[in-house]
Amino acid sequence: MKIEKRWIISFILISLVAISGLFWKPTEALEATGFNAADTIVTADVAWLLTSSCLVLLMTPGLSFFYGGMVGKKNVISTMLQSFICLGVVTLLWVVVGFSLAFGSSIGFTLNGTHYGIIGNPLDFAFFDQVGVLPHSQMASTIPFILFALFQMKFAVITPAIITGSFAERVRFISYLLFICLFTLLIYTPLCHMVWHPNGLLGSYFGVKDFAGGTVVHMSAGFAALAGVLVLGKRKNSEHIPTNIPFVLLGTGMLWFGWFGFNAGSALAANSTAALAFATTTVASAAAMLTWIFFDRLHGRKVSALGACIGAVVGLVAITPAAGFITIPQSIFFGFIAAIASNKMLYWKKLKAIDDTLDVFACHGVGGIMGMVLTAIFAQGENASLLYGGWSVFLHHMIALVLVAAFTFFGAILLYKITNSIIPLRVSEESELIGLDLSQHDEKL
Repeated sequence: MKIEKRWIISFILISLVAISGLFWKPTEALEATGFNAADTIVTADVAWLLTSSCLVLLMTPGLSFFYGGMVGKKNVISTMLQSFICLGVVTLLWVVVGFSLAFGSSIGFTLNGTHYGIIGNPLDFAFFDQVGVLPHSQMASTIPFILFALFQMKFAVITPAIITGSFAERVRFISYLLFICLFTLLIYTPLCHMVWHPNGLLGSYFGVKDFAGGTVVHMSAGFAALAGVLVLGKRKNSEHIPTNIPFVLLGTGMLWFGWFGFNAGSALAANSTAALAFATTTVASAAAMLTWIFFDRLHGRKVSALGACIGAVVGLVAITPAAGFITIPQSIFFGFIAAIASNKMLYWKKLKAIDDTLDVFACHGVGGIMGMVLTAIFAQGENASLLYGGWSVFLHHMIALVLVAAFTFFGAILLYKITNSIIPLRVSEESELIGLDLSQHDEKL
């Protein structure tokens, strides 16, 4: 069997990373260079963030079940693998350079004497240099910096995995691997830096409130998904019956469970904010799930397990940017209104026509947008949102929303086209007809 050059190059790359790691001389963090002493570590916070990191990791296999149950029988394994493989690809990218790009010292511009970052210095934490047991004084002052890096890694892992649902059943696997590398390095990390780094442009200048990733994770994935659908085009047969609804139910349960780490863990401490985020997360999801199935009935559709699962996930998406900023009663409204908006978008004929296989944009893109807008209206605190006198905060959020949408959508289109010029993105018509499980992986249910 002839081995294609693309796989030889892939193996050479992983070999170079492995050998570089063997001979890399790590630099230890020093207290005088932005790190706190080890005695400032709070053990309860460490325990909670370790737990949260495990919970967020579980979300990626959960997503693979969620997506895998929705596709046709010939594409279940390939769809699940596209999510699962991110645990390997993005993890290594994050260690080598991704964490540096996301949380390294800001590279950007200075305005009125203040420096605003667009992306991090790739050399600061390469191969996890200076990422050790000492807490970082600005980013996570009560837990080891290595734990903060690992927690953030799980967010980076699941973001490209979310995108896969949009072009399921027609993407070439090796091309997909290249795309998620480009997406992680060139879209996710700068967006993460701009929102969550202390000097990030969107966080420090625009004042964007994103408690746990509504903007960084869900909006970026949603708009990249929309871009992918437009670039790859429709499937040859866009009609399919979900293969395994119990898989979808299992995946939803795993996502809901893991989301407690996603949102409550983003408090970066075992404190009252984490408890609030824990509560708002589950309440918003419950409200969205019920709203979705009742709204379906109002439109003549039967109550379905699939609808209940989609509704629950939409509620989780919408509450993510606001989880630690609003009250529990308000979280009911977040889930309610986000479910209606996403439901309407999901059944919009023009969106259906482009063939977003698993409705990623309608759920994650629209859910993320709703979460961002609602956070700008309802976040608690004086001048913290529109409801509390923060007109400028609301305006800045709307400007940031447009900027993020444009950056992720057009940036993703460019990356898809670059990927396609190197390795064709789409499988052949014959491979699509056979199914990706057999044509790409020589496996089947």
